[in-house]
Amino acid sequence: MLQKCEGIVVRTSDYGESDKIVTIYSREFGKFAVMARGAKKANSRLSSISQLFTYAYFLFRKGNGMGSLQQGDLVASQRGIKEDLFKSAYAAYMVELLDKAVEDRKTNPYLFELLAQSLSYLNEGYDEEVICLIFEMKLLPVFGVQPVLDRCAHCGETEGHFSFSIRENGLLCHRCWSNDSYALKITPQTVRLLKLFYFLDLNRLGSVSLQEQTKKELRLVIRTYYDEYVGVFIKSKSFLEQLDRMKTVLHGDSPEENKNNTTK
Repeated sequence: MLQKCEGIVVRTSDYGESDKIVTIYSREFGKFAVMARGAKKANSRLSSISQLFTYAYFLFRKGNGMGSLQQGDLVASQRGIKEDLFKSAYAAYMVELLDKAVEDRKTNPYLFELLAQSLSYLNEGYDEEVICLIFEMKLLPVFGVQPVLDRCAHCGETEGHFSFSIRENGLLCHRCWSNDSYALKITPQTVRLLKLFYFLDLNRLGSVSLQEQTKKELRLVIRTYYDEYVGVFIKSKSFLEQLDRMKTVLHGDSPEENKNNTTK
């Protein structure tokens, strides 16, 4: 039985000398794997549509076990991602994170749109780290965790100076700092961005420019929170962290770059 879906390739693995197992995250069927026979051959009609991050309309034959990929109509090859080492590293981390978050055959059109839009922004040249941080924040509810970001997690206060408490699962106002001596001290800008990244409709994202220090604070909060509450092992994370360190060495903290944090 032939079926068609709109999907994005989130994982590939070689199978034998010429075949691939391709995992697709689709709008209609959620996540599923298909066999792409001959896809490793350069002249195969499946070669271009079985690449990681590829966005296409896929035609596949459903079987009792794993189906087989028949053909595809390309929507976006994500060339801008594939030709940039940093963007491809962030995109690989994002699709692997989503792969860990969702079960097979569970449809979620919102999540499909989130992935498609996030990869599109990367492909268009948006700051890959900012897009990844937003993606991480928006994936938290999929993992079943929801940090308190609109008030103090301890007393409910909405005004004041805030830190981020891993133990209290969210923001902690200055009146309650004594409840967690290990709370992460962050700037008001980082507090605002954590809220924005969590609640913002990604389709409404404008231009974004962040100071390197703000990125470091956001990265510290989000990655520490993931380690404590999500706890999934992401193979691409270590490579991503190596690239982050490389980027810091290459770019430094020039006072002429990114003088202001802005989101429009």
